[in-house]
Amino acid sequence: MTSHPPSSPDAGLRSIGEKNLAQHIQRLASDAFEGRFPGSPGETRTTGYLVEQFKSLGLAPGNPAGGYLQKVPLIGITAASPLHLFLSTGAQELSLCSGQEFVAWSKRAVESTSLHDSEVVFAGYGVVAPEYDWDDYKNVDVRDKTLIVLVNDPPVPDPDDPSKLDEKTFNGRAMTYYGRWTYKLEEAARKGARACFIIHETGPAGYPWGVVQDSFSGEQFDLVTHHGEPSCALEGWLTEESARALFQLAGHELEALKKDALSRNFKPVPLGMRCSLTIANTFRRVDSHNVVARLEGSDPNLKEQYIVYMAHWDHLGKKTTSEGEQIYHGAVDNASGTAALLEMARGFAQLKTPPRRSLLFLAVTAEEQGLLGSRYYSEDPLYPVVHTVAAINMDGMNVLGPTQDVTITGLGNTTLEDLVEVVSKEQGRVVRPDPEPEKGLFYRSDHFSFAKQGVPALSLDPGVDYLGKPEGWGLKIREEYTRKHYHKPSDQYDPTWDLSGLVQDLQLLFQVGYRAANDDRYPAWKPGSEFKALRQQMLKQAGLEQ
Repeated sequence: MTSHPPSSPDAGLRSIGEKNLAQHIQRLASDAFEGRFPGSPGETRTTGYLVEQFKSLGLAPGNPAGGYLQKVPLIGITAASPLHLFLSTGAQELSLCSGQEFVAWSKRAVESTSLHDSEVVFAGYGVVAPEYDWDDYKNVDVRDKTLIVLVNDPPVPDPDDPSKLDEKTFNGRAMTYYGRWTYKLEEAARKGARACFIIHETGPAGYPWGVVQDSFSGEQFDLVTHHGEPSCALEGWLTEESARALFQLAGHELEALKKDALSRNFKPVPLGMRCSLTIANTFRRVDSHNVVARLEGSDPNLKEQYIVYMAHWDHLGKKTTSEGEQIYHGAVDNASGTAALLEMARGFAQLKTPPRRSLLFLAVTAEEQGLLGSRYYSEDPLYPVVHTVAAINMDGMNVLGPTQDVTITGLGNTTLEDLVEVVSKEQGRVVRPDPEPEKGLFYRSDHFSFAKQGVPALSLDPGVDYLGKPEGWGLKIREEYTRKHYHKPSDQYDPTWDLSGLVQDLQLLFQVGYRAANDDRYPAWKPGSEFKALRQQMLKQAGLEQ
């Protein structure tokens, strides 16, 4: 036991304020930070700013080897553009141009990667899910072939009511990890495919084609690490219109193939078509950085255990568009979360006696490149994963005012949610599940990297029931942001924002972390979570079963 009990959270809660948050967001999203792209001058300014802020709060460097930085070795790969994808049935041909009709890349560090008369196969949703008795590949040999797959999970109809989705298969509306585009590319690579293209549809994807176009143009990064997932030689996306044209050339209709793909009996469909594409790459090694600060716990028996607060500092940098070179400011995504991380750290620094467990404040790089910074930390952690008792993520925070509700992405996963329920009730708010579960937000941000390593992880999304606003306003504004500003230069700081809702959410997350840091028990995965067995095995091997 500690000689002095932890201070009450009151001083920390009172310190969280709109003024500091606004200043941080405005600064990080300013032109001077150039869109915070990894390996750019914008990274140097961003990480320097974060280190300066952590130092000013009196927080210790988080890297045991010294300093506030954890080096994240990346390889940056840039494909020459434009690219042309040629498809032929022998009798007819189709040529697609990159940008408006498809995007493609290679994560292999070679100067040139090609498809040459590669056989094209439609592989349904590209899913192998034994727990749902689902296998889109059926042991068909797709080695060295080019696969076309659909986005998201198979929306399987309920056998008793075809107007509804089967809740027992792929969680109904809620996306599972099998629906993530990253999973589909990884599975295609495991099957030995030469290339894999995902058909983009705005509804199932959760964002318009412009997001794909902007996100996958220019330099793409991957980790320089032995832990990496397999990758096809070429990966990419097709617009829905391009996919329709491709299938029509092969004598098929997209809607008919989508219907066929909803059956467990589906088998890959050879399209009688060949495709060719060459990507010329230039590449460079980049040492990007996670920024980490540490507040040591006050209990000698628990201070080697850690609650991690995290946010990604990076965005898309500068890109040349039809309007010239533009900065992708990333104010909401994710200057808001980075500002929240700094303000959270400031709050805990106000406590005379810290919580019993230690706290890490982790700002990660390259989230926009596929959660690379958080993945690197979780696979090469500065502190043992088994002693990392919780990861609390802040990404795309509420800038529009207070809400009566709290949204938990992936609701039903961890006991951290029980703390959210308690604190929300104390705030006079209610907890709601994600109103857009089909977007799979639980699998799209940095806490997922920790979840895959077994660490109980929590991420809130802004509520949708805003005080003083009509019913449906919150969802309308969310849809408008996704359509107009998400991953676009227009995601800029707005001085008219009402950050009182962000303060409200941070006070909630402060209390959740504070209580988890002082509880004798570890947070845990709930029954039914796909991560529960991994965590239990880890704790058992370390003699930490609870």
